[in-house]
Amino acid sequence: MKKHNIQLTTPEIAALWTTYIQNSATICFYKHFLQQVEDTEIERIVKESLFLEERYNEEIQKIFIKEDFPVPDGFSDKDVNLAAPPLYTDLFALSFAYRVGQMTVPYYASVLTKVARGDVVAFFSECLKTSTKHYRNALDLMLAKGIYDRPPKVPYPKNVQYIKEQQTILGAWFGDKRPLNVMELGEIFYVIERNYIGMVMLLGLIQVMRDQEIKEYLKKGKILAQKQVEVFNNVLKDEDHLGNVPVSLEVTDSIVSPFSDKLILFLITTTSSAGLYLLAYAMSTAMRKDLAMHYSTIMLDIAKYGEDGLEMLIRRGWMEQPPQSVDREKLQE
Repeated sequence: MKKHNIQLTTPEIAALWTTYIQNSATICFYKHFLQQVEDTEIERIVKESLFLEERYNEEIQKIFIKEDFPVPDGFSDKDVNLAAPPLYTDLFALSFAYRVGQMTVPYYASVLTKVARGDVVAFFSECLKTSTKHYRNALDLMLAKGIYDRPPKVPYPKNVQYIKEQQTILGAWFGDKRPLNVMELGEIFYVIERNYIGMVMLLGLIQVMRDQEIKEYLKKGKILAQKQVEVFNNVLKDEDHLGNVPVSLEVTDSIVSPFSDKLILFLITTTSSAGLYLLAYAMSTAMRKDLAMHYSTIMLDIAKYGEDGLEMLIRRGWMEQPPQSVDREKLQE
């Protein structure tokens, strides 16, 4: 059978381009962690994270070069100071690898539903398979180290039940509220968990940031993360569930930044965008109007925060232009 040279589609270009940029950023963090990590089990996880993401980016480079498509600049060794003292503890390095896995596993699964060319499908299938296995390894070590705070539990129901009546909007907001269901409890837990990890990361980055404008932006991000932890912990406490109090993941006393300002601003801005997507999903599972109100309010805050970060990246000339279609109107001038 004759093989045709099928061009990459826009979703395939977007997936490859985005994956390359994001991996190049987190690779810098893994390289910093490996300079100082002392725990051999955590070192194995971080090394595996670095190996996988470097391998993925090598494969993307091959595809782009074969297509005569420009390889993104992304981030490189110029964006990480390998001589800098450790900024985070070993436990945070493990937590970072776990958190990246939480984002990349569903990302690769989603990408697989949007690509069709054989080599691209094979590539992202392999990414999903290996990233899922690696995420499981990081999760198992989190459990073994005692730094994974398990989600809330509820008594098993005795039988199948059906909803008898739907609360009115006013009743849901101002009247008696039904207990949280398992979908709502699970999403609340993960909102708290990921924002706690974000708070720790921001604490370290604020500590070493010398650019005052970026420092103020990071401080706003930390306040926004704290707000989410407080709001949803209060929801749990109001329902007589214990608030989620993760084990402390400490920041060192270093004041030397291991990362470029460009890398720090990019990572915080893009993770904010990811947080917006995850909150939208959490909101879609919420059947209580008070939860929907919390989610919608916070999503507005995050959208504005992400917009401010993007504006700063563009103004400083640090934001790579995603591949675009041809401007037909301009060509016709």
